[in-house]
Amino acid sequence: MPTVIIFLIVLAVLIFVHELGHFWAAKLFGIRVDAFAIGFGPKIISRKVGETTYLLRLIPFGGYVKIFGENPDTDSLTGPDSPRSIAMKARWKQAIVLFAGIFFNFLFAWLLYIVIFTNGVTATTDGFEKYADRFTDSRIMITQVLPGSPADKANVKLGDIISIIDGNVTGVGDIQKYINENGNNPIKINLIRNEAHVIADVIPAPGLIEGKYAIGIAMQNVVDLRLPFFTSIYEGLHYTLIMIKDTVTGLFAFFSGIFLGTANFSDIAGPIGIAGIIGNAAELGLAYLLMITAIISINLGIINLIPFPALDGGRILFVAIEGVIRRRIPEKFTNIVNSAGFILLMLLMVLVTYKDIAKLFK
Repeated sequence: MPTVIIFLIVLAVLIFVHELGHFWAAKLFGIRVDAFAIGFGPKIISRKVGETTYLLRLIPFGGYVKIFGENPDTDSLTGPDSPRSIAMKARWKQAIVLFAGIFFNFLFAWLLYIVIFTNGVTATTDGFEKYADRFTDSRIMITQVLPGSPADKANVKLGDIISIIDGNVTGVGDIQKYINENGNNPIKINLIRNEAHVIADVIPAPGLIEGKYAIGIAMQNVVDLRLPFFTSIYEGLHYTLIMIKDTVTGLFAFFSGIFLGTANFSDIAGPIGIAGIIGNAAELGLAYLLMITAIISINLGIINLIPFPALDGGRILFVAIEGVIRRRIPEKFTNIVNSAGFILLMLLMVLVTYKDIAKLFK
């Protein structure tokens, strides 16, 4: 299946999950939901069921749930249906509705990890030592190939299995040591790719790793691991919490770097970059695709939690401020700030997408 189709399916599912959280919480508290849409731009499909219109729109990069009163106006504050407006609900209910999308992203990631662990996954041995008796098919997998590196030029691929180097070298540490000590002399790498044997002739180069010769790959000892269902529930939750923690830490470091002038904006991936990542994962297998989808779902939840206008976190911040000052922030002000925030987010997406395209041409 083409990468772009897989990407669009993954994106649509994640948007649906996020907006479903808002939708479910709003319905739970008796709040009127006027629309549930996947995508932006011209509508492809539109159907009204009850009081809610469900839409599929042309541009798949987003989606929304139109909740009555989320952008307060006279009708939602004093109109005949105002009791069903989110603006007129208790602030703790407003906060739950706003946080529900984020929570559903985390919940979806947890469910994906349960499926992954139950059906079996290729995993590193680190962190799963207590399940060593369940390890099968231990091997060394190439987990990254640096573009333009000697390995890349020799057609070494992500996901290749290293069986042996120059007839007698095995083990990650031994391979790294051998490549460095071999200098710029050619080495022969025996690989297994999709059950076929491939031989790559590679000449190590200096400069990829300071003070050492290297061929431009990352590799790890991996095994196949399958866990019982109830164990998968626990490990799935544990892994989800770890990924949430790591994502928060990474974002904090990035935004701190912006103020310190050390942030690396090339590390940010837009839609095109994410599509490439999803495509690579799909090539490695369904388990890898589900794993990447779970990671993206967690990232989507964390990003939406940032207290920036137009994001869920920004709206939650406004609700919290209103709770402290004991009065409503003027509707005109909140609407203007959220609209400005949305415009800035769209401009940021365009910028990041441009950088993705520039990377492709480079």
